[in-house]
Amino acid sequence: MKLVIQIPCLNEEATLGAVLSSIPAEIDGCDSIEVVVIDDGSTDNTIAVAQEHGVKTIIRHRGTRGLAEAFRSGVDYALTHGADILVNTDGDNQYPQADIAKLVAPIASGQADIVIGDRQTHKIAHFSWGKKLLQKMGSKVVNQAAGTKIPDAASGFRAYSRTALLKLNLVTKFSYTMETIIQAGYKRLAIESVRIKTNPKTRESRLFKSTPEHVVKSAAAITRSFLMYKPYTFFGTLGAVLGIAGLIPFIRYLTFAALGVPGELIQSLLLGVSLLTASLLAFALGVIADLIRINRQLIEDGLSLHKAHQDVQSLSDNHRAK
Repeated sequence: MKLVIQIPCLNEEATLGAVLSSIPAEIDGCDSIEVVVIDDGSTDNTIAVAQEHGVKTIIRHRGTRGLAEAFRSGVDYALTHGADILVNTDGDNQYPQADIAKLVAPIASGQADIVIGDRQTHKIAHFSWGKKLLQKMGSKVVNQAAGTKIPDAASGFRAYSRTALLKLNLVTKFSYTMETIIQAGYKRLAIESVRIKTNPKTRESRLFKSTPEHVVKSAAAITRSFLMYKPYTFFGTLGAVLGIAGLIPFIRYLTFAALGVPGELIQSLLLGVSLLTASLLAFALGVIADLIRINRQLIEDGLSLHKAHQDVQSLSDNHRAK
């Protein structure tokens, strides 16, 4: 099996060397290991550090495109260069690279399609109680949306099988971590979690400027992914809530009108009709969104088959060349 280890970087000259020097030279189940550095528009000596440590493959972005785009660039490279497993690690030396073997093992043995490193955030000393709470709540929300049981959904230290990479399609430009879990859960990919340790903190996160910004962007990414793959659940629930709310004033109007109770009841009638109309619109939007989901699923299946066909063709061409 070929393992590609990708490292998205943005101005990581101070820590990248420690990351590269600690990556294992051999990992059980892997015949070859290739390290790929994805430079997301660094303005320091990140590239020079990578070259000094013998990295032969460096993917350069002319400008800063964001973590999700950097991840996508690595995935494209891995798929086009015959990777069987892709491991994503960070350039800030947050993760101990010796634990890469833990991520790879379940995939190499055929037990999982995706393996996520559980940082055990409740044990991380430099995490504030608020950040620990947000990490826990965020993981619960993602698991609820995806139907999974991942204790650390925000962890970027993870491994993907080739099958998983062929099936996953990124849309968000903020962070791929939440979206890929929701997609994987919807597409019934086997996801496992393994406990890992973390290295001492080296710098503040560059993914977001403040905790509120992180919460808002993460919530938007989760909501978008959920609506993409389970739209009728959202619109159906919204329609049911509006329908029940609309029946209350409508029934009140009918009851008082039937009993001949004096008083102005037109407000109840208007409110009931408005809410029931909104309920019908919600159900209609749910049907339309679900049809779009089905169409997108067919397109994604077609893309997966096309990529698989390209793999077979590439293997055939290589065999003929030999």
